[in-house]
Amino acid sequence: MDFRSDTVTRPTAEMRRAMAEAVVGDDVLGDDPTVKALEEAFAERVGKEAAMFLPSGTMANVCAILTHCRPGDEAVMEEGTHSFRYEGGAAARLGGIQVWTFVRENGVPEVEDFRSRIRNGSDPHQPRTALFIVENTHNLAGGRVVPKERLDAVGDFAHERGVKLHVDGARLFNAEAASGIPAAELVSKADSLMCCLSKGLGAPVGSLLAGEEAFIQEARRVRKALGGGMRQAGILAAAGLIALKDGPAALAADHARAKKLAMVLADLPGFVIDPSEVETNMVYVGLEGISGPAVVEACGKRGLLVLAVREDRLRFVLHRDLDDEALGQAIQILNEVAKDPFLKQRGKAQISGKFPMDDGATWEPS
Repeated sequence: MDFRSDTVTRPTAEMRRAMAEAVVGDDVLGDDPTVKALEEAFAERVGKEAAMFLPSGTMANVCAILTHCRPGDEAVMEEGTHSFRYEGGAAARLGGIQVWTFVRENGVPEVEDFRSRIRNGSDPHQPRTALFIVENTHNLAGGRVVPKERLDAVGDFAHERGVKLHVDGARLFNAEAASGIPAAELVSKADSLMCCLSKGLGAPVGSLLAGEEAFIQEARRVRKALGGGMRQAGILAAAGLIALKDGPAALAADHARAKKLAMVLADLPGFVIDPSEVETNMVYVGLEGISGPAVVEACGKRGLLVLAVREDRLRFVLHRDLDDEALGQAIQILNEVAKDPFLKQRGKAQISGKFPMDDGATWEPS
């Protein structure tokens, strides 16, 4: 039972059949009909003029940044945003673009956060503020939903100041399911947005970037330069079409299971969580008196995979491959682990191996 991420979902039988039977062309030449159908369906679903299919969400975000900005420009975002934390410094490495961050513990930015970071574009001593980025849902904030009114306010302010707004909507449809507001309305003020098909929606590969037609045309040039131009990509897009059609409707069940898991964890000794803060499919839980790697090891020996994001914090992610039966088994294992009399006594010397942390570090017993 893999609770580490919703990226571990496996393609359904319907997806596999569609992939095997997909009509394909050459996407770089623009004539793969299945890719074109997916791009058109997504653009319509999120209320934008055009869309582009890419191998990953990271590449989609990077394409957006490199299209909106020029070398020496600055992009502003909350400190826990994926584009700052987990994309290899791509904005600086590939585009010569500076990133300026601010901190919001709940991941939901205020307009004032961006107002305090905007530069004087007429001053040659300062970089030009070209882009605001908002992640919705916000991963490191526990899958928090950024409300529509907040996104709208940030978008209005951005456009007032001549700045573009990009929404990292890797889990945009989780935000839709949790808020009850259609995705197109949530991102109506965004100049561009990205969404992953390979997380909760269940496709094996792929993400989409959407925006105005001219923006997508330029982003295609960036995708090509990054090596993201795929050929008979309709094989992948076929699974994406099914994920886009059927995936969003299943997300509410993931959210309900996440809430149930959070309520169970709140009652276990050594686990610290407020279930009211769980809004979507992610459950982040703090630890007191026990180490994350020790819990990971104890759970793993019983067939439950979880992720230690820090030595004192775990992440559980619900997804379509984890049904009520799997959740019940996971709860049983967690109850056993929490009652393990040796768990709190096990020091680092009694835990073997290296444990990769979500913040990029590797924790190893000494």
